[in-house]
Amino acid sequence: MSQSPFLTKVRKDIRLRGYSIRTEKTYIYWIKQFIYFHHKKHPAAMGAEEVKNYLSSMAENRSVAVNTQKVALNALVFLYHKVLNKPLGDLNFRYATKQRHLPTVLSKEEVQRIIRCMSGRNGTVIKLLYGSGLRLNECLRLRIQDIDLKENALTIRDGKGNKDRKTLLSPSLKYELEELILKAKKIQIEDNKRGTGPSMPHGLSKKYPNGFRQHKWMYLFPSTTICNYPGSSIQCRHHLHDTVIGKALRKALIDAGITDKRVTCHTFRHSFATHLLQGGRDIRTVQELLGHNDVKTTQIYTHVIGLHYAGTSSPLDALAL
Repeated sequence: MSQSPFLTKVRKDIRLRGYSIRTEKTYIYWIKQFIYFHHKKHPAAMGAEEVKNYLSSMAENRSVAVNTQKVALNALVFLYHKVLNKPLGDLNFRYATKQRHLPTVLSKEEVQRIIRCMSGRNGTVIKLLYGSGLRLNECLRLRIQDIDLKENALTIRDGKGNKDRKTLLSPSLKYELEELILKAKKIQIEDNKRGTGPSMPHGLSKKYPNGFRQHKWMYLFPSTTICNYPGSSIQCRHHLHDTVIGKALRKALIDAGITDKRVTCHTFRHSFATHLLQGGRDIRTVQELLGHNDVKTTQIYTHVIGLHYAGTSSPLDALAL
């Protein structure tokens, strides 16, 4: 199924539009699920009614979260609008009702305990997730040109929603980042001698054919191995895989004695936002730093700390007990 001519065409269309590898994998996954749901019927022979039935089934039979349903919708809209040139129109499907849970947030003391149990490169990644509010893959995709040690700022390129943004960088990380930049440059120099270098986005590799030789394009957290660029035989060095950090974090949680919370790398982004709001930062500023399109997404953190009812007194306080 994954090697079918149709899905190969979909992959090519996704790459031509400059979407990330993660988006490509996600879209292909949901398109496959859609095809399987309709007993392997070709998408060209289906349309809005089949898409509506599939999305409604996700809500009725699978009890998925509304965000999961929206991702599947995005994949199918891309398929029909961009690949098949068959606009779906108004689908009027049933939306999922499973509500998003409040995110897990660490206390400042817990963050400190975890960081103290991590060292070197892995520790720096966690510090960036918490100190700059990054998603894990945003952090791992950082290139040398994205680090501004003079202005204490990071540039996040092609983040969620294909958006670029700037966020703050803690001056306390300057020495660690300088060391990582130096190491990354040495790796790139050795790779260049073998005719390879950091992986480049498809369009940029054509625009800058020698970009892999320029230090600014080198990943801050390079992979330890050389691989083939997805869908080609071109060798390159990609960024570190996210499972490496996840494994290191699980060990640190045990060492820190934090086993009563479900903590992932994304928890540090949640903690970043929550602690900024607790410190009195404006919600619009936090929204911008996180890269949220809608302030409603950021407002979930006000629920975590109770700011949504700030200034409201309990009716019990008015009773003369």
